[in-house]
Amino acid sequence: MRQKPLYIGIDVGSFSTKAVLLANNTILASSLSLSGGNYNKAVQYTINKIEKKAKVSFNEVSAIGVTGCGAETVAFASYKISEISAQGKGVNFFFPTVRTVIDLGGRATTVIRIDEEGKALDFVVSEKCAAGSGRFLEILANVLRVKLEDLGPLSLKAKEAVKFTTGCAVFAESEAISRVAEGTAKESVVAGVHKALAAKIHSLVERVGVELDYAFTSGGAKDIGLVACLQEELGVPLLVPPEPQLTGAIGAALFAREKVGMNKNEPVVRER
Repeated sequence: MRQKPLYIGIDVGSFSTKAVLLANNTILASSLSLSGGNYNKAVQYTINKIEKKAKVSFNEVSAIGVTGCGAETVAFASYKISEISAQGKGVNFFFPTVRTVIDLGGRATTVIRIDEEGKALDFVVSEKCAAGSGRFLEILANVLRVKLEDLGPLSLKAKEAVKFTTGCAVFAESEAISRVAEGTAKESVVAGVHKALAAKIHSLVERVGVELDYAFTSGGAKDIGLVACLQEELGVPLLVPPEPQLTGAIGAALFAREKVGMNKNEPVVRER
């Protein structure tokens, strides 16, 4: 017999779109695909993958929660939730002891202080510059002509880290190109970018207030070199979810479940 009720959480990000199917505190299926500049297409594709994986129909879902920069494009969603609230709930799902969330996404880095229930108490977002976001890592991968997922292992091989003299992604890109042309090892350049990012994140953490435990989420948390560098910079261990890019979608699903519990009438899941 299928577990019910079922809830879907969707996180429509600038770089990728994520979705999870939740029932009784269990993730039945999850999916991640590139947003590709077309949020509607990415959402439809991601939900179709969820349906196939879990062998469920869209019509069986009780409610859908959506978050992310493209949330407003999901007309059939039951509820919309802020990215800050979704990340807090999603992290709390995995790590109830966490009080500080570091979310390194494609557009910005956000540091959130949460309570024991995952509710956001305070937060701070990096300035609107790629140097403070996961986009910086994408730029670096392109410059070095390596895969994004290879940056972390590469940086761990570095004997020394290049010191970048600018905090601007545009100038840092030019500086990285110059260093490689001069013969500097690629791993040293990556290690230098990781140190620069870690320093920026540290300053954000200090602004929101230091409180253990720490969790690291979104695409940046999949970079093992950055995780190691940030732990050294902060002087504390970082808890990383099994799939750090799904925490926002999980939070959105949990929010939808809470809202259904608070309302007497079941929300209507509109046609796609």
